[in-house]
Amino acid sequence: MGRFIVGILVGIILVPLGVMAWFRYGQPPVAVSDHPLPDERLIVSVPLHTRIDQQMVKTPPLQADEATFVAGAQIYRDNCAVCHGFHGKPSTIAAHMYPKVPQLWEKHHNGTVVGVSDDPPGETYWKVSNGIRLSGMPSFKDTLSETQMWQVSLLLANADKPLPPEVLDVVEGNTPPPAAPGPKPARKR
Repeated sequence: MGRFIVGILVGIILVPLGVMAWFRYGQPPVAVSDHPLPDERLIVSVPLHTRIDQQMVKTPPLQADEATFVAGAQIYRDNCAVCHGFHGKPSTIAAHMYPKVPQLWEKHHNGTVVGVSDDPPGETYWKVSNGIRLSGMPSFKDTLSETQMWQVSLLLANADKPLPPEVLDVVEGNTPPPAAPGPKPARKR
């Protein structure tokens, strides 16, 4: 019985020390090109989805209308398209990111779902607001207003539906962002 207890204690001490040593001195997968750890997707997605389900707002404070979609498309163009691509134009840098970046204007699954249109808008809002650790998805809560985050979230929730032509021009990358204001002329004294 004593050997059994000593074996358990050694296992409780040696296994965590071995894992710590592997992380410190081994070659854990940290590069984008590395193979993922076994069950890595499960280990990360379960707590992520649990937290989103607990914290997401179920009812958007905005209407999903043309004005919301136009504003959301401009926000998407300026902040999201570099990683998530335009309609019909996937991002060139997304292929070199890990985990894989969803292209939010492409069909997937059964061929009818576009991007995250099968997710509730509150889930997309949570991801836009909070970001996702170790994925490259930044938090926008300090750079976009709540209204702006809802506008882009509602746009993406409706990506599988017909959109107004003005919105399509933006999400297809046909409408450039407004030019940045130039330097102010010097004041004469």
